[in-house]
Amino acid sequence: MNLLDIVIKDAINTDLQSTDREGTLLEMLTLLVSSGTVSEDLKGEFHKAIIKREKRGSTGFGHGVAVPHIKHEAIKTMAVAIGVSKSGIDFNALDGNPVHSIFLLLSPENQPNEHLEAMEAIFGNLSQETFRRFLLQANSPEEVLVLLGEADTSQIDS
Repeated sequence: MNLLDIVIKDAINTDLQSTDREGTLLEMLTLLVSSGTVSEDLKGEFHKAIIKREKRGSTGFGHGVAVPHIKHEAIKTMAVAIGVSKSGIDFNALDGNPVHSIFLLLSPENQPNEHLEAMEAIFGNLSQETFRRFLLQANSPEEVLVLLGEADTSQIDS
């Protein structure tokens, strides 16, 4: 699965303003609403579902990354929002360090295999130190899209 196929181009923010996990998740959901991917009336419900998922176990996996995710019956098409925080956010990450790069994944409840494929594509890239470094250095959504395109291409080549 290619990241460019699931990342919403209008839901990329390389300068997140929130300083805590809940605010960051709301900020990223707002990106998905303004892009037309999520309806405004579902934003609160999705936010609660993501927070509930976070309370079961942090999706801050270490190395400055987090991949909050939910499956929900109201989601018809898989969507990913990307946020970058230059200062870092306390995400209750497993390694105790602040999170700088967040991939928020929303998946249809009835597509568990596609959800796993998306998680593999995201983690496959976030596990690479070079990818994380370039993502953190990105100053615009366009720079993130170029990085994702390069990652998708190298995934095909390998």
